[in-house]
Amino acid sequence: MATATGAMAATTWAPTPAAAAAFPGDLGPGRRWATVPGWRADGRRLRASPSARSRRPFVFSPRGVSDSRSSQTCLDPDASTSVLGIILGGGAGTRLYPLTKKRAKPAVPLGANYRLIDIPVSNSLNSNISKIYVLTQFNSASLNRHLSRAYGNNISGYKNEGFVEVLAAQQSPENPNWFQGTADAVRQYLWLFEEHNVMEFLILAGDHLYRMDYQKFIQAHRETDADITVAALPMDEQRATAFGLMKIDDEGRIVEFAEKPKGEKLKSMMVDTTILGLDHERAKELPYIASMGIYVFSKDVMLRLLKENFPAANDFGSEVIPGATEIGMRVQAYLYDGYWEDIGTIEAFYNANLGITKKPVPDFSFYDRSAPIYTQPRYLPPSKVLDADVTDSVIGEGCVIKHCTINHSVVGLRSCISEGAVIEDSLLMGADYYETEHDKKVLSETGGIPIGIGKNAHIRKAIIDKNARIGDNVKIINFDNVQEAVRETEGYFIKSGIVTVDLQQTAITNGLLPLQSMVPFHVAKSPSSTSTCKDIF
Repeated sequence: MATATGAMAATTWAPTPAAAAAFPGDLGPGRRWATVPGWRADGRRLRASPSARSRRPFVFSPRGVSDSRSSQTCLDPDASTSVLGIILGGGAGTRLYPLTKKRAKPAVPLGANYRLIDIPVSNSLNSNISKIYVLTQFNSASLNRHLSRAYGNNISGYKNEGFVEVLAAQQSPENPNWFQGTADAVRQYLWLFEEHNVMEFLILAGDHLYRMDYQKFIQAHRETDADITVAALPMDEQRATAFGLMKIDDEGRIVEFAEKPKGEKLKSMMVDTTILGLDHERAKELPYIASMGIYVFSKDVMLRLLKENFPAANDFGSEVIPGATEIGMRVQAYLYDGYWEDIGTIEAFYNANLGITKKPVPDFSFYDRSAPIYTQPRYLPPSKVLDADVTDSVIGEGCVIKHCTINHSVVGLRSCISEGAVIEDSLLMGADYYETEHDKKVLSETGGIPIGIGKNAHIRKAIIDKNARIGDNVKIINFDNVQEAVRETEGYFIKSGIVTVDLQQTAITNGLLPLQSMVPFHVAKSPSSTSTCKDIF
């Protein structure tokens, strides 16, 4: 029997070697920006005239990046001193509700041990980008807490000015509004970003799942002398209608944008993806390229666009970048040929999590030691599996699993699953804390239910949020294949046929919900625990 059990410990961030730069503008002992061809003494790139550009032989090498082991980059100056990472925390996350009821999208748990924000932060750190800002606005308490615990004290070192810092939306005398979009969020903090003596700004999203070496991305940006470089995902015709598409010329320069085109407009957006590095066979299968919402801006270009050219634009993807193309700036496409998922809906989130259980090769792997995914150190004990039947599943840290059956599921940290339970095609997010024996005794005496999955419970194709209390003999099964339902007062939703149980301080007990075509359970209040929380939300 093929199994995938055990407590895979999450990797925590350790200090990186100190950067070579001793002070701004210094490239190491005896070297200055002025000694690097194509750069001024103040670290700004020399801009060639249009005529000089046309005379110069064109060099283009943006190849697909799908595995960190193939990384070969020679960035000069080094990314740690010349690139500033800016991660956008996202909006209200209404399509991920109720998972975003009390947390920001990037703070949603992922893959048993992690959170979504760990992906772009880890990709940046693995790409030698150690200066990172995270812009937040909605429900940011748990995200801020996670970032401070995971990365707050472990990045800076001697002569290394690395950091992962949260920048919350704020009002000021100059701007009384909250963030109005991606571009507006960056604009409101330009005064801070422009203080950094860097060459490029790397703009990332906080709710995507992928592994990427940004150094190759930045190298392509520099080699093509681009003003802006946009990460592009190759697409087939069926998926292309759901994305913003780009059209390129024979040099990989973006010449046209189209948002979710259909019919003849879709056909007109076909491109030759061999220009960006795909082989001829795959280029025939994937004749479209979609924007991933990941960008590299030259610093001076970003300042000019947001302050002068488009001072009222709110969004990068629909306003600033198409506008930059129209005014003649060089906007290049860079092909990323690997797994990438925008975690924007319940269905996408569910599929991304269950995708890591696939065999023999998961959609996304947390086991690449050359590019690990970092997270908060929790110092939890190994998971205990007692006479359980576990197949094609991933088990997080600190779980206690007794005499139950788990198939094709992801079980989050601190999960407690009792005897006779059956978990199928489901995602359990686990718990923030353990209840003590005293807590459980009090609950038992008062008719309450402990955190976890009760005896003989049966859960199928569901997402169970943190700290849920599922009683004995409860069945959470969408028997009638209901696709959409909102039952917030009862503690659950159904989206795309997936049951999402949102229960922070309530419990599911025995019984049937008195509505047809719904999930058979009802919700009852239970005493709140007095235990200390460890990983809130």
